[in-house]
Amino acid sequence: MSSLSLALRDSNTMLRRNLLHARRYPSLTLNLLLTPIVLLLLFVYVFGDVMSAGIGGAGADRSDYIAYIVPGLLLMTIGSTTIGTAVSVSNDMTEGIIARFRTMAIHRGSVLIGHVVGSVLQAVASVVLVGAVGVAIGFRSTDATALEWLAAFGLLVLFATSLTWIAVGMGLISPNVEAASNNALPLIFLPLISSAFIPVDTMPGWFQPIAEYQPFTPTIETLRGLLLGTEIGDNWWIAILWCVGLAALGYRWSKSVFNRDQK
Repeated sequence: MSSLSLALRDSNTMLRRNLLHARRYPSLTLNLLLTPIVLLLLFVYVFGDVMSAGIGGAGADRSDYIAYIVPGLLLMTIGSTTIGTAVSVSNDMTEGIIARFRTMAIHRGSVLIGHVVGSVLQAVASVVLVGAVGVAIGFRSTDATALEWLAAFGLLVLFATSLTWIAVGMGLISPNVEAASNNALPLIFLPLISSAFIPVDTMPGWFQPIAEYQPFTPTIETLRGLLLGTEIGDNWWIAILWCVGLAALGYRWSKSVFNRDQK
């Protein structure tokens, strides 16, 4: 059997292991998933009328704000899900299972690949669930073509992959699962200072560059453009650059830390 076949076989085994862990211990995933759902319901039903008037003018209604906020909450869902990845990786590193894997004839990188693929699958499932809640409360994307829907899905998967690799690195450097959870909190907080909830141009002038040039804002604006037909401008290639750059950085970081710890 070739080295590629062995790597694929072992990575598939690790993927099944991580999905089984997620199924047996769903409380972490549910807790992380509840954050974007609660925020969605809170901002729509408590602040929706005021926020829609602030964004769309006096004639706007709550449905306008639902359309505005759902793309941002989908990306926030991905950030929330990847915290579970950091915790899971840290748990593996601190409980001795990695030492046992080292004594077995398995591909060295399959442990990390299993975590990444499993996390991306969970993130996509979580996005579908939050999206379904958004549709249930009134989100509609009637103008998007099949190609735009496919591009939006691809962007979500690419974004989930990039954040997952960063979360894996955070899990590897954390001394325990509590530290891993704390280290990964920026993945939830960054959407709060992006265009997820309000337009960047309504923020204080000194703060606008911070909100505009972080990874969530161009990705959110690209997703809005694909699903709602708003202007995308340069956001699409900035979003792709952020995703590719973060994925490459996270991969190199994770690989370096993992190989160093296994020496």
